[in-house]
Amino acid sequence: MSGISSARRLSAVFAIFASLSTVASAQDAFKEFKQLDGSVKMPKLNAFVAPNGENSASRTLRDVSLEAKLTPESGTQQQGLSWYVFSPNAGADGKLPLVASSKGGSASFHLLPGDYFVNVSFGRAGVTKKLSVPETGDTQKQTMVLDAGGMVLNAVSGSDVRIPPAELSFSIYSSEAKEDGERGLVMADVKPNTLVGLSAGTYHIVSEYGAVNAVIRADIQVEAGKVTEATIQHRAAKITLKLVSDAGGEAIADTAWSILTSAGDIVGESLSAFPTMVLAEGRYTAVARNKDKIYQRDFTVVAGTNTDVEVLMKEQQPQDADDQQPAQQLPIQMPQMRQSQTPQTQPATSTQQPLPTYEQLTPAGGEGESMD
Repeated sequence: MSGISSARRLSAVFAIFASLSTVASAQDAFKEFKQLDGSVKMPKLNAFVAPNGENSASRTLRDVSLEAKLTPESGTQQQGLSWYVFSPNAGADGKLPLVASSKGGSASFHLLPGDYFVNVSFGRAGVTKKLSVPETGDTQKQTMVLDAGGMVLNAVSGSDVRIPPAELSFSIYSSEAKEDGERGLVMADVKPNTLVGLSAGTYHIVSEYGAVNAVIRADIQVEAGKVTEATIQHRAAKITLKLVSDAGGEAIADTAWSILTSAGDIVGESLSAFPTMVLAEGRYTAVARNKDKIYQRDFTVVAGTNTDVEVLMKEQQPQDADDQQPAQQLPIQMPQMRQSQTPQTQPATSTQQPLPTYEQLTPAGGEGESMD
């Protein structure tokens, strides 16, 4: 199983979304990044003891071994797995009682003979299977196929300026909108260079640089058994504002700021003497209020070029060279996405008894928490 997906590139308004790939084994690729599994932290249990004295010499605990693969052809996943074993009989709250759990790679449990539901998750990818533990005879190792891969997100400003991780965050949404037009949130506040386990499919990514208007959206596909590395190119820069009495002077305190677009819309405000904010590429007006007077200056943000914008305490302000020209609308380019992907073998399907619902698989006492 090769570990990295082929290159794919998507361009949107002010953005290029690039999916980079290299060749490595899947296990090595998944070890390379800090992993974010999003699983609920559960106590580890290694055996099921039936209540009310139901255990007896005739009902001996049996050893059950379980393993999981990302694809039918891949090797056994050795990290990042969360295992949960449930009793098939719902409790008074309508949920299935949790019998045992484990984290890491393959798992081994000691269970009484009977039927169970086993759930294994890799990040936000998961699968559930019905397990029957016999009274006698050998218990075969159970193998579960997740049909999952990984995604690692990063971003740059301009062509190659790396964005500090603390100023960057990603949200992952489902690719299809619901009836109300909203997309289902898969995972929020994902940090750069973090491996996220996901079921194979296409996801809608929202990247936020700073807290003003530098937001990029793009779709990316996750392939089973592969790590997809994607780098977003933000068309934005960091701007520091100063109200000064003379060029190059000290910033004047007690100044309130408003940042307006060329259309006159307010996109940012601050009460700091010299605020710093990230703005999308374009033309803006900085308005400084100090005591009873208002000062302003037009300026232009160039992607990847962090700069200071000084507003002088006089009526005539210095202008950027291109500010003498009428404001123009930035072109919107939508190149076609190019991608090359290896055909995937779909996991074999089989007829099984109906599996429990997601709500039934939520451990009792953990209302509101996600299991995946």
